[in-house]
Amino acid sequence: MSVLEQISENLQKGKANDVKVLVQQAIDEGTEPGSILNDGLLAGMAIIGAKFKKNEVYVPEVLVAARAMKFGTEILQPHLAAAGVKPIGSVVVGTVKGDLHDIGKNLVSMMLEGAGFNVIDIGIDQPAENFVNAAIENNAAVIGASALLTTTMTNMKEVANAVKASEIAGKTKLMIGGAPVTQAFCDEIGADGYAADAASAADLAKSIIA
Repeated sequence: MSVLEQISENLQKGKANDVKVLVQQAIDEGTEPGSILNDGLLAGMAIIGAKFKKNEVYVPEVLVAARAMKFGTEILQPHLAAAGVKPIGSVVVGTVKGDLHDIGKNLVSMMLEGAGFNVIDIGIDQPAENFVNAAIENNAAVIGASALLTTTMTNMKEVANAVKASEIAGKTKLMIGGAPVTQAFCDEIGADGYAADAASAADLAKSIIA
């Protein structure tokens, strides 16, 4: 098994320290940093994402895989920068105003990072203007807004309106998700996309920027 396959394998098992050692080994052997990222770390995370979608693994497995990915990318980051390897795009994620839930948002952030995005997590209980300001500051291609309550879901419309009224209108796309959110609601408020789960959110973000 090649070192890149070992990185992918160990990441899927959540063996963070082994991933760290293997990433360093791959660097020492002269493997391209972009290849370590794409064929090792991101490849492993993609498998976890696909299994999560099919309910073959659950939230705890995703969390340990994401932690292993973090360990690997910490070692790899300076080498990626030196080699000029850039993220595929930036995404601002947050939970809308009045909503204090963050597990779904955190999972989406991990899946987006696992898909090669630079993620700017603005946290929970965020008013519409904070999503827009963060997107402008970070030149984000996508905003991801989350809500877990039917009462706070309506605040997504404020985010959609704020995006449309700002300088990023037409440039930055808005995707939404959360337990009560539906495709019909997405269409109603004029958001650009709806994802039913964290793995779908990463796929959606990729298709939005493609």
